[in-house]
Amino acid sequence: MDEFHKIRRLPPYVFEHVNRLKASARAAGADIIDLGMGNPDLPTPEHIVEKLVETVRKPRTNRYSASKGIPGLRRAQAAYYDRRFGVKLDPETQVVATLGSKEGFANMAQAITAPGDVVLVPNPSYPIHAFGFLMAGGVIRSIPSEPGPDFFHALERAIHHSTPKPIAVILCYPSNPTACVADIEFYRDVVAFARQHEIFVLSDLAYSEIYFTDTPPPSLLQVPGAMDIAVEFTSMSKTYSMPGWRMGFAVGNERLISALARVKSYLDYGAFTPIQVAAAAALNGPQDCVAEFRETYRKRRDAMVDAFARAGWEIPAPEASMFAWAPLPERFREIGSLEFSKLLVEKADVAVAPGIGFGEHGEGYVRIAMVENEQRIRQAARNVRRFLETAGETLHNVVPISARG
Repeated sequence: MDEFHKIRRLPPYVFEHVNRLKASARAAGADIIDLGMGNPDLPTPEHIVEKLVETVRKPRTNRYSASKGIPGLRRAQAAYYDRRFGVKLDPETQVVATLGSKEGFANMAQAITAPGDVVLVPNPSYPIHAFGFLMAGGVIRSIPSEPGPDFFHALERAIHHSTPKPIAVILCYPSNPTACVADIEFYRDVVAFARQHEIFVLSDLAYSEIYFTDTPPPSLLQVPGAMDIAVEFTSMSKTYSMPGWRMGFAVGNERLISALARVKSYLDYGAFTPIQVAAAAALNGPQDCVAEFRETYRKRRDAMVDAFARAGWEIPAPEASMFAWAPLPERFREIGSLEFSKLLVEKADVAVAPGIGFGEHGEGYVRIAMVENEQRIRQAARNVRRFLETAGETLHNVVPISARG
């Protein structure tokens, strides 16, 4: 039987290959160290949990909530942007609470995309950046992930050679999966380009609070004029270790925010009210926990870079995010990132995310998530070291990507 039209437009989910192997190995009793999914393992801070429990016990908080977010939560997000970035937002017209940034991106795509519309998406990139628009009937044109001259050359080519002209460009810094960062000068150039060519900018700032440099990552909306053409998405998943709570935000241009809010009003009633109240408490309350999480990820990063180097695998130290973007060890480059990731599960009891799952230009890399403690990360490195030392015995039956049909 033929696949449904929208399902046909989606490529096979590459990560599922590794997930199946991981589940099979665990069922057989293997202790898999899972560095694949960016699923924070740190506990949600106690004061946030206490606010959830307090609120859920109150009468009537079990009723339908507000699709765009309760007023107190939208005010809290506006206050965060003012404190952190010096950006003034109107909570009524420029802030929408989303069920995580992933849902926000997908529904923004539904709101603004007509069939055949061209959207410029970094490659490699977090999958929803492309697939949200594919599901909405759009056409994806790839641009480089790293900020720099090649990025702007690709924008110029896309403007002159795409028919119809692109409607939007996606940004994601600190980047998932590459962990590269952008500065305010880069954002100024993007805003100037977008205003000149009348295209929207959708910025994913989910990792704004996980950084290891002296200068925190900026917001696109700090650039004068950005509010005319841009919306930015943030998430509480990583900042406050609340991934399963599904709480994020879209903020910025009133027309785009209004379109997103209207689409959402047909699809959901918003997150459970106690979750929204607790999220507001997180944004308004003490921020020591955010600094503590940042330091934990810094220590994990340092442990990973050191331990994997000792194992014979040099991994560049990321400046931000909870990921490392690691080039395949030289002798494995011919087999590709998916086969290498499968070998790591089978031979080293370590799961990582194959770079090809983030786009064709992710080939040759794997993404390693820092979602285990330092002891487990060092154990993963020891497992990898044993695998690399015996790799010649395991490669003879793996088909190189260059030899596949």
